[in-house]
Amino acid sequence: MDKHQASAALHPLWEISNLRRALHAAGVALWSWHLDTDRFTMDERAFDLWSVPQSPEVTFEDLSAHIHPADRDRVRAAFTATRAIVGPYEIDFRIMVGEAIRWISARGLGNESGLHERHAFGIFLDVTGRKQAEEGHELLAGEMSHRVKNLLVIAQALTTMTSRSTTTAVEMAKDLTGRLAALGRAHDLVRPLPGHQGRATLLGDLLSILLAPYEDMGAFRGRIRVAVPRMGVGEIAATSMALIIHELATNSLKYGALSVETGTLDLSGTTDDEMITLAWTERGGPTVEAPDGAEGYGGKLVRRSIEGLGGVITYDWSNEGVIVILKLKAERLGH
Repeated sequence: MDKHQASAALHPLWEISNLRRALHAAGVALWSWHLDTDRFTMDERAFDLWSVPQSPEVTFEDLSAHIHPADRDRVRAAFTATRAIVGPYEIDFRIMVGEAIRWISARGLGNESGLHERHAFGIFLDVTGRKQAEEGHELLAGEMSHRVKNLLVIAQALTTMTSRSTTTAVEMAKDLTGRLAALGRAHDLVRPLPGHQGRATLLGDLLSILLAPYEDMGAFRGRIRVAVPRMGVGEIAATSMALIIHELATNSLKYGALSVETGTLDLSGTTDDEMITLAWTERGGPTVEAPDGAEGYGGKLVRRSIEGLGGVITYDWSNEGVIVILKLKAERLGH
């Protein structure tokens, strides 16, 4: 056999080797499933993906034990149903890898077209990144919807508040325009600053800007007091703080001290080496009660923002008015 013949004979093996490299580069894991024995045969990447030890005796039930409990029955039913599907199919589900959750997409051909000697064939793909992005988009859409609804409530409340402290239409228009402009400046803080500007502002200035739209400008001016330690706040933390303060202020406008002329709000703070404690204290408003039922979107938004700052939030639903305690990691506020 000359060199040309030897090269031609080795060419198919070289192509197969390169195809395997391409599959590995694409993150594709291979599997086959024997319908009669329920046994799965998988390549090394599939075992790594499922985080199970390599074995020639892996069954569908063995793999099912690693599927997220909320997806397990659905995946079993879906795999059984693939035998009646004509053409390609795709099943996305979650698996548990220790305490982490990983998203897997199983793809193959259904019906008899995908079988060979009672074996079904397909691939596994790790689609965790895509699923997390989709969840992030859904969360953002929900957050924007919630924020728009809050802004409408705030605008209505500011109009009512302004009408109490003005006597003419011109005066009311001027004051209301000022309030809405202040609301716009505060709303700008709900998104990250452009150009990664590092420390966004001082904590006291930030809180004052956020609460300025809710301050009466007539006889009741001064009912909101901010007294917090002097410390810098980074752009990421400023976004979280804006979300938190907007939600608390909106709830106060709806149900709490800011919903009536006599209500007051005191936002004070103390700090130590590691934590800063902010006390949101409402007085002079209607009697408040702890909400019943499941936590609403606004509550989830506040809790998620607080946790992002390494902190916790607690509520005291006293007869005099709600007291909200925010405990935050001082270090996180600088980010």
